[in-house]
Amino acid sequence: MIYEINTKQKLPITKQKAWEFLSDPKNLQEIMPDDMGFEILSGADRKMFTGQLLQYNVTPFPGFNTKWVTEITHVEKPNYFVDIQLYGPYALWHHKHFIHEIEGGVEVEDLVHYKIPFGALGRLMHPLVVKPKLNKIFKAREAKMIEKFGHFDNQNK
Repeated sequence: MIYEINTKQKLPITKQKAWEFLSDPKNLQEIMPDDMGFEILSGADRKMFTGQLLQYNVTPFPGFNTKWVTEITHVEKPNYFVDIQLYGPYALWHHKHFIHEIEGGVEVEDLVHYKIPFGALGRLMHPLVVKPKLNKIFKAREAKMIEKFGHFDNQNK
């Protein structure tokens, strides 16, 4: 089974500023939850480009440390980019990052399609462990983006 996560966050910044931040792979470490033990190993020495390979160490759960290798497969500056997992904890990971210009700022959208390994056991673990953990990661990223760029004021937008 292929699962989906779709999150949207409004930020009071320009599309260019959002792109500059999100398209710099080094900034991923800044918006990941601290308890993920996220560490960039290689590939983040340049701004994002199609074909770029990025290697990380992550600790998604206490006592479970893994390498994660992603490839940037599509880049359309300043609108979107796509990364896929080549090696890591998922059977499939396809993550689209969109930046939409809106009145008063931008809406950043993440659309992730993913598959859990381990067959029936993975499907059982999804609602108990995996989906809550992914929701927690995206909520933490949202909070860190607000901390960095400010809260979007819905009253005037």
